[in-house]
Amino acid sequence: MIITCNCGEKKFTLPDNSIPVSGRLVQCGFCGLKWKQFPVGEVKNPQTISRPQKVISKPKPVQQKIQKPKKVKKTAPKKQREISLYSPEYLAKKHGIQINDTQSVKNISKKEKGKVSFGFYNSLILFIFLAIFLARILYFAQDFVISKFPVTEFYLNYFFESIRNVFEIIRDLLIIY
Repeated sequence: MIITCNCGEKKFTLPDNSIPVSGRLVQCGFCGLKWKQFPVGEVKNPQTISRPQKVISKPKPVQQKIQKPKKVKKTAPKKQREISLYSPEYLAKKHGIQINDTQSVKNISKKEKGKVSFGFYNSLILFIFLAIFLARILYFAQDFVISKFPVTEFYLNYFFESIRNVFEIIRDLLIIY
């Protein structure tokens, strides 16, 4: 026996004796729709029509739309790794790294946990302080440097003028906002 889902997408083949005369609740494996299926009657004596007859079609009753249940995506539980990515066996097999003394690795990792990095911003602040410190020393030693090296007078004046311009630009930006 061949039955068709009410959605019209799939047809299923069933043994003839699987659906009793009283009907049976079936479910579509494609869309999940459930309905009561009665046995499909077989036509024993097909009639032949010799001449065409006028057929008056009656309006078909409107069937209510049956909402299909939403498919729930079943996710399989995540398979656990059999071996740790950081185990000596995995590192040796995958990357060719041999770790003979696991105790020394544990000691190194404990030491690294306590290690504090100086960081980018701390380095930047230190650089700025050093630059300011050297510029101030050069400012106070300007007369001495010029007396020993007279050629540097032009360069020192240009350097300090540039610093004054940078400070004026910063001051103007702060005043505007």
